Amino acid sequence: MKLLIIEDEKELSNNIVTYLSSENYVCEQAFTYEEAQIKLDLYDYDCVLLDLMLPGGNGLDILRDIRRRHNPAGVIIVSAKDSLDDKVKGLEIGADDYLPKPFHLAELSMRIYAIIRRKAFASNNTLYSNNIEIDLLGKTVKINDQSILLTRTEYELLLFFISNKNRVVSKASIAEHISGEMSDLLDNHDFIYSHIKNLKAKLAKSGIKSCIKTVYGAGYKWTEN
Repeated sequence: MKLLIIEDEKELSNNIVTYLSSENYVCEQAFTYEEAQIKLDLYDYDCVLLDLMLPGGNGLDILRDIRRRHNPAGVIIVSAKDSLDDKVKGLEIGADDYLPKPFHLAELSMRIYAIIRRKAFASNNTLYSNNIEIDLLGKTVKINDQSILLTRTEYELLLFFISNKNRVVSKASIAEHISGEMSDLLDNHDFIYSHIKNLKAKLAKSGIKSCIKTVYGAGYKWTEN
């Protein structure tokens, strides 16, 4: 899952990135209003952490732009401006949550998890597809009640495919989901093929075959039997 942290306090932003990266999130940062707008124009995110007071502009204007474009990303306002008016205005515009500073990083992580779960997986802690059972909180995978060991990348791939079931996803979108903005620096996306090949082999070994379809010239598609 990919996050954008829009926060001008660099020490706080770096602490958030360090903590959430250990929770297997792909984290990107923006420290100004302009930088945030550029990244939101270029990339897709599962969740955005948004400070209201930014160099160059107001975080609420960023939120308005996100919702005006029908961007489905979850948005959590994280701000020292703990007034009722700011909270109400943010929620009216379309924020999913409001967390005043200072806050515990563990609480922030759980709020991010709750928003992503609600938006992508209908608020369930357990996801099922083709006899695959995924514990979203524990980040574990079982097939027919037998645990299978996936790498972090394979786990993220599996979630990405299932959350986009029956839709074709391109190599570029997969690379961006896994690598974030670093995907723009890659000469090609051939590494995606290796990860998908390994994931398919592990699923097939457990009896799950033909879920990941190659759509030639377009990408891949997860189908449910």
